[in-house]
Amino acid sequence: MNTPKRYTITSALPYTNGPIHIGHLAGVYVPADIYARFLRGTGNDVLFIGGSDEHGVPITIKAKNEGVTPQDIVDKYHAIIKQSFEEFGITFDNYSRTSAKIHHDTASEFFKTLNDKGEFIEETSEQLYDAEANQFLADRFIVGTCPKCGFEESYGDQCENCGTSHNATDLINPKSAITGNVPTLKETKHWFLPLNKHEDFLKEWILEGHKKDWKPNVYGQCKSWIDDGLRPRAVTRDLDWGIPVPAEGGEGKVLYVWFDAPIGYISSTKEWAQREGKDWEPYWKDKDTKLVHFIGKDNIVFHCIIFPAMLKAEGTYILPENVPANEFLNLEGNKLSTSKNWAVWLPEYLKDFPGQQDVLRYALTANAPETKDNDFTWKDFQARNNNELVAIFGNFINRVVVLTNKYYEGIVPSAGNLLEVDKETLATVKAYPNVIASSVERYRFREAGQELMNLARLGNKYLADAEPWKVIKEDAERTKTIMYVALQIASALATLSEPFLPFTSVKLKGILNLVDNDKKENETDATLIDAIKWNEVAVKDVLLPAGHNIGKAELLFSKIEDATIQAQLDKLEASKKANEIANAKVEPQKDTINFDDFTKLDIRVGTILEAEKMPKTKKLLKLKVDTGIDTRTIVSGIAESFTAEEVVGKRVTVLVNLAPRALRGVESQGMILMTETPDGKLVFVNPDNSSVGNGLQIS
Repeated sequence: MNTPKRYTITSALPYTNGPIHIGHLAGVYVPADIYARFLRGTGNDVLFIGGSDEHGVPITIKAKNEGVTPQDIVDKYHAIIKQSFEEFGITFDNYSRTSAKIHHDTASEFFKTLNDKGEFIEETSEQLYDAEANQFLADRFIVGTCPKCGFEESYGDQCENCGTSHNATDLINPKSAITGNVPTLKETKHWFLPLNKHEDFLKEWILEGHKKDWKPNVYGQCKSWIDDGLRPRAVTRDLDWGIPVPAEGGEGKVLYVWFDAPIGYISSTKEWAQREGKDWEPYWKDKDTKLVHFIGKDNIVFHCIIFPAMLKAEGTYILPENVPANEFLNLEGNKLSTSKNWAVWLPEYLKDFPGQQDVLRYALTANAPETKDNDFTWKDFQARNNNELVAIFGNFINRVVVLTNKYYEGIVPSAGNLLEVDKETLATVKAYPNVIASSVERYRFREAGQELMNLARLGNKYLADAEPWKVIKEDAERTKTIMYVALQIASALATLSEPFLPFTSVKLKGILNLVDNDKKENETDATLIDAIKWNEVAVKDVLLPAGHNIGKAELLFSKIEDATIQAQLDKLEASKKANEIANAKVEPQKDTINFDDFTKLDIRVGTILEAEKMPKTKKLLKLKVDTGIDTRTIVSGIAESFTAEEVVGKRVTVLVNLAPRALRGVESQGMILMTETPDGKLVFVNPDNSSVGNGLQIS
């Protein structure tokens, strides 16, 4: 197990153009929080930093689409994201935002330091420009074909299909995301960080120094970048939203978001230090501090190559010791997509599953995309809860607490003579802190979570084999020993579950009348005793002393029914259908006509006076319609969509100069104009409120 030291933990700054979803949680925030909680629990000095990334093109695109300012967008989503994290139990020591003054000042000063040291090169080059929009097309203002994988909807800064980062000018067949126009090239000046200058350092630091301790996906992507040859990377952009470039000639330009955003970790630390009255520098400049970045795989290049090159160029900062990036999480077999609303949004989950934060934390940890892309399904979520949290963890605790109250009025009994099985069980409990810690320290959170569940399994097996409910009838002293051992396991679970199931840990400690040591000073209830610390579980013989009074049983977890899961699946299906409708392309179904053909149509507004169903037909209604010039009979194929009673009195649009046609022995003297709504519902072309559908049809 690690010796106490100082840790600075960062988690990728989410874009404030939408709420958090399960992909963000599984990839970054749940593992980062587990790690931070574990390190605090093992006595380390931990600073866990987060914040909102409020600059960049996605923010401006969102603002343009909604007709508001970028500041309106970031204010809205920063508040939503911050509240969601708090409700979900992500324990940031500070959650900041890159629009804050302290960040603008910090990023500007960082840029000026590098600029004064000559670490940038200034280049005038041709960049893609949209003449109609009168602006350069940075990053997500441009789409085209990825030069590496051929994906036709790659952004100007990165391909979301293959994850490759590139420049907008690298795209094949680029188009402006603003106007759809083919852009032109126009000269502009920018500042570049010459990554090639730092290539030798990065080779030594990454390829030689971290070959064994970095995850294969992280190391492999870094090696690919370095082997391909590093090139200068722009650190400025032609935009009006962001941090103004603090240099001569920087008018109308801002710091590139991926230069600006990682510095947000530093500015958030400064903000925390000012609030807490502490010194921020040891957390970023002391070589004994361990810096760890939690990110998704799409951010590897920025945190492993670009940001370290920036820190190295500045000269006074430590470099990350590890960057345990995760792969992507899919949803029900399809890629998560915010634009298509194919996601499980954290604010919605918290609303739909109140008090069940730990269920999602557990499901995402058990299925974390640590080494490959994984798939979240609602059925697996339900199974994890019902078959593991309820049936194993919850079942063990409930039996222990119920039997202790039944046999001993909630008083922890004294142990008698320990049998070999008791000694082996208690020894195994002592091993779990180190077993779980070993997995966490190697960033294997799935493995660590399952080891915690194995401890609960140990408790269940011990009780099932010992059968105290039977032994009580024959050997009361033996039963006391069995329950004493079981209560020691319960106490260990209360402590060791905290990083993974923090809300459950609090609830379990409450049931066992335990209080965390740092909260003891505020407690006066004599029935409360100190909870055992993580490291103490491995060495103490007694975790829950005899004579201590525990509380009554409460269910730690509740079974999730099929109907609840079906409601979530129905919600996703509705999103899928809505997206299909929104993106459906209506193709002409008839040959093109000319204007003279159109002028031959005599279209009138009429009123349906009478209606009846045509005998022996499914589709036909016989209508009597006042057209304004006469009253005539029209047979219309709308009976599957309307009853005869509901159409009487309807104002309708009628083609009156169509040659009469006999339908089932009735002469039809015109046609009613109809249309379909986007969801396929047949409606009248209403002359009063101009119905709009997928296309006109005649019935």
